[in-house]
Amino acid sequence: MRGLRKYLSPFAPDQSGAVSVLYELGGLLAICDAGGCTGNVCGFDEPRWTEKKSAVFSAGLRDMDAILGRDEKLVEKIAQAVENLDVEFAAIIGTPVPAVIGTDYRALKKMLSERIDIPVLTMDTDGTRYYDSGEEKAYLALFQTFATEKLPTRPGRIGVLGATPQDLSDLDAPEKLKAAYPDHEVICYGMGSGLEEVKKASSAEINLVAAPGALKAARYLKQTFGIPYEVGCPLALEFVPEEARCEKKRVLVVHQQVMAHSIREELLRRGAKSVTVASWFMMDPELTKEGDISLTEEDDFLELVSKGAYDMIIADSAMERMIPDFDGCFVPAAHFALSGKLVDA
Repeated sequence: MRGLRKYLSPFAPDQSGAVSVLYELGGLLAICDAGGCTGNVCGFDEPRWTEKKSAVFSAGLRDMDAILGRDEKLVEKIAQAVENLDVEFAAIIGTPVPAVIGTDYRALKKMLSERIDIPVLTMDTDGTRYYDSGEEKAYLALFQTFATEKLPTRPGRIGVLGATPQDLSDLDAPEKLKAAYPDHEVICYGMGSGLEEVKKASSAEINLVAAPGALKAARYLKQTFGIPYEVGCPLALEFVPEEARCEKKRVLVVHQQVMAHSIREELLRRGAKSVTVASWFMMDPELTKEGDISLTEEDDFLELVSKGAYDMIIADSAMERMIPDFDGCFVPAAHFALSGKLVDA
């Protein structure tokens, strides 16, 4: 049965991905819902909720608000909140409710911009796509709005795009990335840095893309400011234990595509016979190799394992119970957007 989940819980949706990108940047994040989607974001999809403050609000839409499309009420609520909070921008993030009634986000942006004197971002997320789609929209809106001036290039400055808890599953990721490049100035946009660093994005010597949801923004920064980018993440190597013997092995890696691609390169360097990348999330053609698989149903994964004759599988530990008859080596690789589990959690 299509869409049936017998083993895995629902994956983080697009509105959660958008919030994840913007969470630490000092803005007011208004999730356009009746309260349920905001509860899911704060209760399940944002692990920083208990550690770092962020102005995340629910629009609190009632039935008639949604039916009649009372945009002026939402604008009034946000305007009042902005008056009482020290925020640098306001973002309206969509959910299934505004998607069903056909909310005009451009009109909302115009109406709100006339009421408040800080930048307004809108994301037409609709809850039917996964978190990486929301990240893609948030990153692009963020840099298009705030990285507007070409600044002198700062030698050694690396801008990291795609460093979110959803993708890297590690709240210590900014520190670890800085340790991986000790002779460079490493800026993780939206995780461990604020909006001022986003405004200085054009000064980066190079950008590092750690997740496929950030690729569109990296391409925009390259086209607009000429900043080259590389795709990969050194933290992926934590999922390749030194004791794992890879010589002549057939390996399956399931994660977000950039992490999986980085793991593949390391395994091939160690002598793996073949490495197949599979993902439940977006697969960019730039990183896709022959034989890579885009997973949709649980049965897709079960069939892949049964026919692949793999010696090793690297995937989130939540997937191990799906294949009790697999007699090879299973290496856990946490993916928060899939299981809600962080590294070492």
